[in-house]
Amino acid sequence: MTTRNFIKRMPKIDLHCHLDGSLPPETAKRILADMGETWTREDVEKAMGVPEDCRSLAAYLACFDLPIRCLQTAGTLEACAHDMAVRAAAENTVYLEARFAPSTQGVLGLGVREAIEAVDRGLKKAGEETGIETGIIVCAMRHLPEEVNLAMFRTAREMLGCGVCACDIAGDEASYPMSLYRNLFEEARRLGLPFTVHAGECGSRENIYEAIDLGAARIGHGTAAAGDRALQALAAERHICFEDCPTSNVQTSILPDYGANPVREFRQAGIPVAVSTDNRTVSGTDLTQEFEKLQAYGLLTEDDMAGIYFDSADAAFGGDDLKERLYQKGRAFFGGRPGGRK
Repeated sequence: MTTRNFIKRMPKIDLHCHLDGSLPPETAKRILADMGETWTREDVEKAMGVPEDCRSLAAYLACFDLPIRCLQTAGTLEACAHDMAVRAAAENTVYLEARFAPSTQGVLGLGVREAIEAVDRGLKKAGEETGIETGIIVCAMRHLPEEVNLAMFRTAREMLGCGVCACDIAGDEASYPMSLYRNLFEEARRLGLPFTVHAGECGSRENIYEAIDLGAARIGHGTAAAGDRALQALAAERHICFEDCPTSNVQTSILPDYGANPVREFRQAGIPVAVSTDNRTVSGTDLTQEFEKLQAYGLLTEDDMAGIYFDSADAAFGGDDLKERLYQKGRAFFGGRPGGRK
């Protein structure tokens, strides 16, 4: 079996996947038509896709204007969640954690609970059709008032285990450092709501240190930890998984190219790593392509991919039963490979 076929056939786990950034173009086109707007697929892809001259996270985030406008009703959220998960399952993604910011879905009067319930319905329907297992990570947004984010976390806690599996914070990290959100994540910890944090995506190691100090179980991106042996040792000691998103990190100029991705450095330091898509439509990628890029640049072997699968299963925000199912699927494919021990 060639490595390319190996990647296509292997089971995959996507722990960092934004719902709005993964709105399938055909779904967006259908939603826009229902809104009375005529768009071609090419126009949708251009509006949502990262431009070639993108040079920053702020520019990258501008690509979310159209999907956020599309996802303002229970029906559109459900359709997006369903279609995204079905597409993920088609590339043998066996577990997907879809993250979104329910507090941004309020233009047409949709509440936080209603938004989460709609996404959950779509994901569960996809699971019934394809067998993919899923969870929902609710995202606070850095630019929103603290009281809005706090209210959303409290609602999410009430739904923990009923679709919701964790929380996060996303947005323009460069303009809003983690030190501003101590109260928010101290409340999440008090509530018993597990969390990951977008940190170190814009070069700030301090944001990663702050997230770890606050109790983050995982770090979204974490690219700034490259070269920092003390920070890597801390993350490894606490078994904090880094959610590596190769394509988006190149598109936002966090990394100059795929060869600069720190996945090998992090794994050699003992940090669990989960390779993820970030935004399937905005970045024009899927999980198969993410692994193929890293392998093409000599950063991953097949044994590394087995190790990443089990790192991802360990780090999943789900119960022991879910993890055991993921372990079984991994053992069935990877067998006794060095990275496949479980």
